[in-house]
Amino acid sequence: MAAKSHEEEHDNKAFGWAARDQSGVLSPFQFSRRVTGEKDVAFKVLFCGICHSDLHMAKNEWGISTYPLVPGHEIVGQVTEVGSKVDKFKVGDKVGVGGLVGSCHSCDSCSNNLENYCPEMILTYSAKYHDGTITYGGYSDIMVADEHFIVRIPENLPLDAAAPLLCAGITVYSPLRFFDLDKPGMHVGVVGLGGLGHVAVKFAKAMGVKVTVISTSPSKKQEALDHLGADSFLVSRDQDGMQAAVGTMDGIIDTVSATHPISPLIGLLKTRGKLVLVGAPEKPLELPVFPLLMGGKVVGGSGGGGLKETQEMIDFAARNNITADIEVISMDYVNTAMERLLKGDVRYRFVIDIGNTLKI
Repeated sequence: MAAKSHEEEHDNKAFGWAARDQSGVLSPFQFSRRVTGEKDVAFKVLFCGICHSDLHMAKNEWGISTYPLVPGHEIVGQVTEVGSKVDKFKVGDKVGVGGLVGSCHSCDSCSNNLENYCPEMILTYSAKYHDGTITYGGYSDIMVADEHFIVRIPENLPLDAAAPLLCAGITVYSPLRFFDLDKPGMHVGVVGLGGLGHVAVKFAKAMGVKVTVISTSPSKKQEALDHLGADSFLVSRDQDGMQAAVGTMDGIIDTVSATHPISPLIGLLKTRGKLVLVGAPEKPLELPVFPLLMGGKVVGGSGGGGLKETQEMIDFAARNNITADIEVISMDYVNTAMERLLKGDVRYRFVIDIGNTLKI
């Protein structure tokens, strides 16, 4: 029997933009979504953030992409239909979907609300769902997901600027909480002032933490201090400045995805301080062990967050008026946006206006 086309795989017609090969170039794509199951929530996609991982995946730079590939895991919109056994959401609710649409629900990670570490987690796009079909992301007109993986967006958060919180937001919020770097009066460094870093500064400040931004770019100083409210700014190439800050920080959230030296960062930590990596460099970083031993210091990692914590993060953002700084773009601008993203030419997150600009 011939395999069904992407358009005929399910009963709900859908439309989006997809990459067809490793060029990563996106173009219009007709496909289909599953019928809303008894525990499913269907929603009209209104906005979708562009994460750097969308660029990696579109070009298969991590070797795990399945084509055609519809990117997008910072997805927000309005509920259009709920399954008969859905009890948390109703038609008209503002909702979102982040990086996950499935997990096993039975492993230790799932039992502890850490679905993001489930060995069988199902990514929002370019993964295989429970029914064997491929998942498609938010660069599309409609979304269907199990209610467990749906996040409620509070009324006071603007949907466009809230979208990046579903990836960038939880990626920095989770380690601040887990590594106990959220206590008022603590001193936390944030390395890199991009899509993740700028949100990290906002969350840490809202938690009452003293924040130092650490960057290779002196030009970002005014932005960090005046616009984002950081307490101080360090240029990582300024040896005198770095030396003066040695041993002053309780923790550091390192958002940089490029290969970079971490020895100077370890030096900034107090005794028993924690360096947490949330960026994903393509090559291994060099880890100096001696400074760890001499200071009882910790180097850790953190990857996203579970659904319970993601909802907690969104609610915290709503209470503290935290949103991402965004540039809203039309769907047909997406390939140009990807080129700009590659050059770091965005302040700080592109968000696609799906609802108004996605045209068949």
